[in-house]
Amino acid sequence: MYLEIVSPEATLFSGEVISVIVPGIDGNFEMLNNHAPVVSLLKEGTVRISGNIVLEKEVENHFTKGDKNTTLLNINSGTLEMNGNKVIILAD
Repeated sequence: MYLEIVSPEATLFSGEVISVIVPGIDGNFEMLNNHAPVVSLLKEGTVRISGNIVLEKEVENHFTKGDKNTTLLNINSGTLEMNGNKVIILAD
């Protein structure tokens, strides 16, 4: 599945991932390959990205490494759209 994370300043990440867990307004939820289409508001929390993530030097400071193949991104709020095996997160 393809993930793109965009902030007001820049595109923070774009690439293939295994899964994404996001802080939805009704609780955390996970998206895997071929997940049904969804649109959701996101609240303050942590986006957990699983996969072999390669970050650009200029955005590395926004992310932290979790356990194993997990990369973490803290957000204040945002929106998410999943459609056609592509996830787009607009994050603050």
